[in-house]
Amino acid sequence: MVHYIIVITLLALGLAPHCLSSKTVGGGYLYPQFYDHSCPKAQEIVRNVVAKAVAKEPRMAASLLRLHFHDCFVKGCDASILLDSSGSIISEKRSNPNRNSARGFEVIDEIKAVMEKECPHTVSCADIMALAARDSTVLTGGPSWEVPLGRRDARGASLSGSNNNIPAPNNTFQTILTKFKLQGLDIVDLVALSGSHTIGNARCTRFRERLYNQSRNGQPDNTLDQSYASQLHRNCPRSGGDQNQFFLDFVSPIKFDNSYFKNLMANKGLLNSDQVLFTKNGESRELV
Repeated sequence: MVHYIIVITLLALGLAPHCLSSKTVGGGYLYPQFYDHSCPKAQEIVRNVVAKAVAKEPRMAASLLRLHFHDCFVKGCDASILLDSSGSIISEKRSNPNRNSARGFEVIDEIKAVMEKECPHTVSCADIMALAARDSTVLTGGPSWEVPLGRRDARGASLSGSNNNIPAPNNTFQTILTKFKLQGLDIVDLVALSGSHTIGNARCTRFRERLYNQSRNGQPDNTLDQSYASQLHRNCPRSGGDQNQFFLDFVSPIKFDNSYFKNLMANKGLLNSDQVLFTKNGESRELV
């Protein structure tokens, strides 16, 4: 059931650049066979490069999936996150959610380079990112789905959108749900997409507050399992160790499965934004 929900949710999230509709900015419709004639090897190229990258570094699967997510929550799934600052563009890479955090750009660059040799000026970066996210999920044992294609790449970025629209680890449950609703997504989508945290890492700075000052009163988060908290303390002290990495799912960190949800039920979710799915709302608790 978990895999089925995530397939449907990711399919919905990746449908189109704006408002999650099935139409592109230019008015055309997205469909999986979009490149069948213009670039028949497009999906194969993405799959091969992603497979090589994940074989070299398993964490890259989570990074590519997250990159797509961070792109889609700002101006739609339009590859605006890839744009560097120049002229009137202020890059989304400089935003709080992405700075020194978003990664996998070099993999997208490699895919694009191979793609341009095979079929120049044909496949959008936005479609490459959507396919890479799907392939990353499959390579780590998760579900597969058909990716509707035909997106157009953005010509601008939104730093403010990146700072304000992407859910943050310390957001309240209601704030996170509101940010999802602004994208046309509901509470089922929220829980399902959060399940992608079954792979990947997070830095100490992303959850330190839970360990030492959850409610700004110098006290830890009382919903966090104490034995798990003690393990986290060792490499995430009150000060220092900001960049120390921790598995989002310590049980099976490179396998796309449902351990993430089992961890939440045991009060062993790493991020506040993870654990609130089980502790702050009855409907999301039932979904977990």
